[in-house]
Amino acid sequence: MSQPPSQQPPGGFGAPQDRQPDPRQWTPPDQPQDQPPDQPSDPRVDPRQNPWAADPAPEQRADPRYGGPHIPPQDARPPVMPPYQGPPQTPPQPQPYPQSEPYPQSPPPGYGYPQQQPQPAYGYQQQYPQQQPGPYGQQPPAPQLGYQWQDQGQPPYSTPPGGGTGGGGGFFKRKPAVVIGAATAALLVIGAGTYFVVSEGDSGGSRKKNVSKSDGPGPADPASEGPASGTDPEKEDPGAEAGERPDGDGDGELNAGRQNGEAKIAFVTTNDVDLPRNGVDAFGPWVAGDTVVRAMYKRIVGYSAADGKKKWTVPVDTEICSATLEPSPDGKIVVGVKDGHTERAECLDLRMIDLKTGKPGWKKTLRTGEGFNALTDFTLTISGDTLGAAGLGNSFGFSMADGRQLFKGPVSGCKPFAFAGGPKLLAATQCPTTDWNKPKHQLQEIDPATGRAKWTYKAPEGWEVEKVFSADPIVVSLKQSKEKKWGVVALNANGTERSRIQGGKDKFQPRCGGSFVVLGENLEGCIGVAADADALYMATQSARPGGANEVVAFDLDSGRPTWRTPSGGDSTIMPLRMEGGNVLAYREPTWDKGGMLATISPSGGAPKALLKLQDATAQEESTFYSSRMVYDGGRFFIASGRVSARNDAEEMRTRTMMAFTK
Repeated sequence: MSQPPSQQPPGGFGAPQDRQPDPRQWTPPDQPQDQPPDQPSDPRVDPRQNPWAADPAPEQRADPRYGGPHIPPQDARPPVMPPYQGPPQTPPQPQPYPQSEPYPQSPPPGYGYPQQQPQPAYGYQQQYPQQQPGPYGQQPPAPQLGYQWQDQGQPPYSTPPGGGTGGGGGFFKRKPAVVIGAATAALLVIGAGTYFVVSEGDSGGSRKKNVSKSDGPGPADPASEGPASGTDPEKEDPGAEAGERPDGDGDGELNAGRQNGEAKIAFVTTNDVDLPRNGVDAFGPWVAGDTVVRAMYKRIVGYSAADGKKKWTVPVDTEICSATLEPSPDGKIVVGVKDGHTERAECLDLRMIDLKTGKPGWKKTLRTGEGFNALTDFTLTISGDTLGAAGLGNSFGFSMADGRQLFKGPVSGCKPFAFAGGPKLLAATQCPTTDWNKPKHQLQEIDPATGRAKWTYKAPEGWEVEKVFSADPIVVSLKQSKEKKWGVVALNANGTERSRIQGGKDKFQPRCGGSFVVLGENLEGCIGVAADADALYMATQSARPGGANEVVAFDLDSGRPTWRTPSGGDSTIMPLRMEGGNVLAYREPTWDKGGMLATISPSGGAPKALLKLQDATAQEESTFYSSRMVYDGGRFFIASGRVSARNDAEEMRTRTMMAFTK
């Protein structure tokens, strides 16, 4: 039953950690008024001309957003999903529900953003480490809006290494010689914030070999990257380029413990590819009609959404290292693949794939600048018929139809470092500053056909654009790294400020993140938040890891909370998106209770079940690492965002996706 929110006066974004602020005061300083929000930020640019026109020479100085390394626990590998053994006969001693690992130190958009983990409360950082991420593009929890973060060691929007949608497979894993040399010099100057995964070697059974990039196929020929049309998936070699295989029958042992009223497991896929030693990022799932698609390592595979059988396979010559979060309106995605087989290979080659047919389309290679610009990873997003690709000092727009370049972002002045897509193409930009402790960030709506800015919102001085919770309506999170503050702003359609969300004493935990990104940022893909035309819905942080929490609604015109509703169980509930006018939410499983896909009315009230997942497979459901969730056509898909194991035998038992239906 919905409960009225506690009466809390408005406040500010937050106060420094070394003081005891009034937690209700967390509103950021007023937006500077020296420039109208609909004008280009760079005074040298004539507003009547294209602000994206490139100057002759890009700036070469270090970007103030990036800092020094934050080293996660030594064993940073994801938990391994055990093979399904049916309902437990004698339940072992209950253990706390694992959740996503904490997010690495959050530098300003830059050095390493693994995408997907729990977020702190309004202004507070998540306190407990997590090992299991959340739903739809599930991501680690995010900062709590309000006052200060409690622990600078874990930034908001924590996310497990290699979970999300952009970026490559790890900073030092990608290009040790180039990056360590150049970045180390920069780190000595700019501070802390790099995240990377360390693996000590495998235990048990056979040790996993360190798969070299040169172990893969040789240079691609015209036929090497086409769809495996005419290929019988059942006869494919399950070796170096096999993807994932259906495991069991939806009418057989997978549903042996199913009770009345519980959802049916349609299929489960299990990894059958020999992966590099530290594992790989997995992308998707994307759904197009009756096909669900995943991209992992060196293959994009389309499965029947009904039974999990392979429908088509598109092999690529090198490792897949990034992908768009969502498909285009006509069912196409773009993946990034490395431009070579060596450790110096970069995530610069793009491939378009038609999800409905499995046919590959155009190819494109991104070009970076020099200095730090050459070290950046690009994150990808789609808005209408435009693909946006952005990294430090480099941004581009391409036609989804034919790969033709539509625009190139500026190389001096205020430059985009990330895009968010969907109904609007939004760009987070960073402008030159004389004080690295006072970054100057902007958010712009970009014309996807021309690259011109339609309007510009200037973040308060010292505040950085961190995540886009919603592109329509526009809801954005901002952070102040040095003071450890965090807050949320709603904007009008013309970029003017609509309201500042008043979090009060609550702690919130949006989960954001994605794959590791070098000198860039995943701007979208958060869960634990949803928005419609009138309200923002956010999940509070539970009092204990995986425990019960609430969803709070905020009026977007006033920023004030309007209602709150409990999760209705003993575990955390996370809004995913809007569905038919209601909030679509996922309540996570406990040790012995399956999760639940539910809806919440925009006027509040208890969550109503859409799919009650099986108690018998609760532990399997909770073991997907950096999980991503998609609900489409009555089917609910949960998939791992990263696949790894301690040895080869365990690797081949690792489950990668589950599909549920009524």
